Amino acid sequence: MQIGTIGAGQVAQAFARKAAAAGHRMILSNRRGPEDLAPLASAIGTAVSAAAREEAAACDIVLLAVPWSQVEDALSGLPDWRGRILIDATNAFDGEGRTVPDAASSSELVAALAPGARVVKALNATFMTNFETAPAVGPFRRAIFVSGDDGDAVEQVADLLEQFGFAPVDLGPLALGGRMQAVGSTLAGHEFFLPWPAPRSFPAFNGAPERTR
Repeated sequence: MQIGTIGAGQVAQAFARKAAAAGHRMILSNRRGPEDLAPLASAIGTAVSAAAREEAAACDIVLLAVPWSQVEDALSGLPDWRGRILIDATNAFDGEGRTVPDAASSSELVAALAPGARVVKALNATFMTNFETAPAVGPFRRAIFVSGDDGDAVEQVADLLEQFGFAPVDLGPLALGGRMQAVGSTLAGHEFFLPWPAPRSFPAFNGAPERTR
């Protein structure tokens, strides 16, 4: 699989290392351009390259990993996503590290800024220092939460995270699960381990929005 990133900071780099180790090819991009990123991509491994944002965004799966203040610019001017998967790893902090007023619905805003994308919220609720360490402890795996309105997209992202060695946990559509993962929620910033193998989904919540397949 070829996976792109919009952003090339700590989150994107950690993800790229995991993906490359699992046998995937990564295309990193940032606002400074591929020439700036070429040494970093080379240092991560031969399966990682640098390219313009538009080329990275053309991959079937794309990781959005930029500061919240840059999200709108990072997604602007791109063509319709035509069903490609956009993994939203962002957290809605302002420039001074405080949560923004609409933080709970941040992934729904990302979806609105990426017409045609199948947005899956993931990776934002765990510290990257923990993501970078071994995902398994004895018979337990570190849980990674995923949410999205398209069931097939959620399954694809969950499969990818499982390849990385994690235990993906499907929290449901963005209006429910995305808010459960959002910065400031009870799940954000906490670490959970599950005995492996583990079920991916929590039982359905009464009144939870339906998702597509």
